[in-house]
Amino acid sequence: MIVTIDGVAASGKSSVAARVARELGVPFVSSGLLYRGVARLCLREHVNPDDEDALLDLVRRCPLDLRPREQGNEIWCGHQDLTGELHTHEVDETVSHVAKHPRLRDWVNEQLRHVQGSFVVEGRDMGTAVFPQANAKFYLTASPRVRAQRRVQERDEDIGEVEAALRLRDEKDAAQSAPARDAVLIDTSNLSLDDVVANVLRAVRA
Repeated sequence: MIVTIDGVAASGKSSVAARVARELGVPFVSSGLLYRGVARLCLREHVNPDDEDALLDLVRRCPLDLRPREQGNEIWCGHQDLTGELHTHEVDETVSHVAKHPRLRDWVNEQLRHVQGSFVVEGRDMGTAVFPQANAKFYLTASPRVRAQRRVQERDEDIGEVEAALRLRDEKDAAQSAPARDAVLIDTSNLSLDDVVANVLRAVRA
């Protein structure tokens, strides 16, 4: 069984996917962490995130390993755990540039397709480009203001700046982030995490 949870930035995809996976007793897979891992390597190795050839060379030189864990996914580069370095403002600004490249997206998608068995996966185009055969598909959205409020609860940042950054991110991600035709759309603006998880589980079990 494969369940895909796509959606816009900061719509709660990772939190929902992790909870749903735990309730179903299957692994949770985060595609976004792979893109963030590439963005972190870009910053570390001073690679231009708009240069697709340089990015592909980077992931060949510094292969990333996505490791699903009960407490969340980890991203490793060789013997180094990058997980704790992936949610900074600098990575936020870089990841959209990284994710726009078709060949790099193909590389990320290929890593995800190696995952075996049943799982819940979140991202931008999991239900369209990566796992069109998924048993259940969901697409989460929320207003930019609500998403900004959620993000500033996690980090000490200005809400106006965060909201502006999210709107810009939405524009950059528009080509890759669209719901599958058979996806269940859920607006999480006025829903708690428990409410969203319950809606997803109800649909999956149906």
